[in-house]
Amino acid sequence: MFSFEVLPPLKGTGTANLFHTIDVLRQFNPSYINITTHRSEFVYTEQADGTFRRDCIRRRPGTIAVASAIMQKYNIKVVPHLVCSGFTAEDIEYMLLDLQFLGLSEIFLLRGDKALDDKRFRPEKGGYSHALQLIDHVNRFNEGFFIDGSPIKVKGCPFSYGVAAYPEKHEEAPNLDFDIQILRQKQDKGARYAVTQLFFDNRKYFDFVVRAREAGVTIPIIPGIKPLVRHSQLAVIPKTFHVDIPQALTDEVCRLDTDEQVKSLGIEWCVAQCRELLSAGVPSIHFYTMSATDSIQAILKQLI
Repeated sequence: MFSFEVLPPLKGTGTANLFHTIDVLRQFNPSYINITTHRSEFVYTEQADGTFRRDCIRRRPGTIAVASAIMQKYNIKVVPHLVCSGFTAEDIEYMLLDLQFLGLSEIFLLRGDKALDDKRFRPEKGGYSHALQLIDHVNRFNEGFFIDGSPIKVKGCPFSYGVAAYPEKHEEAPNLDFDIQILRQKQDKGARYAVTQLFFDNRKYFDFVVRAREAGVTIPIIPGIKPLVRHSQLAVIPKTFHVDIPQALTDEVCRLDTDEQVKSLGIEWCVAQCRELLSAGVPSIHFYTMSATDSIQAILKQLI
């Protein structure tokens, strides 16, 4: 079984590229498609007098609308993200209502990234600092209560949710054991499964699962995979996702001259990764598709 994560279109660009990604990958019968959610960001525009104006923009709006469009167009299960980052509790409550109106009852809960200009994560005023608080909000909604304590007159189908896990630990966790305890708390509050941050060394995933099981985590832990597609990712991926690229893979990439060669190597490495994971009996494999749709198609053709 496989699943995919896609990004909503950039503001004003339309859905053509998104639908192309789904058209390419739906032939592999994904169990579901994740739709990411992105916070607003601040941009600074220089004024005629030399001062700068600070404007708030959302570059990728419409996660819930996109999820609904995909479900209606393709009849594929969609699992939109809900994040703390950039949203207030009231924002989240209205998103839950919109999801309920649309009949979307499966969601993925995570804190989300800090703003680009911030050195540490800062919640919105009236928002949440941690995914555990977001889980509590969804649980209260499932029980039939709004955030102000008033009852929901007509309760819809309760939300089922997955959460994130980090085989190489979250960047802000003091250590891996602490991070695993957070995952255990997510499970105990109601998470049905976890999807990992991307990784390139299967030993990191296998060791993480062993330690999580020893700590009492029993929910499925689904490996998240993304193939390399260009030279620049040797620097970008570790910085962005806070993961290591194994030395053997790094050495191979450094010997190559072109991004096309790196893309071929990325497919080869990822196929080997997936075969080992599937042989070990993982519950499924989740692919991060950004900039890698063609590679993932080539990988799945070799796996299926």
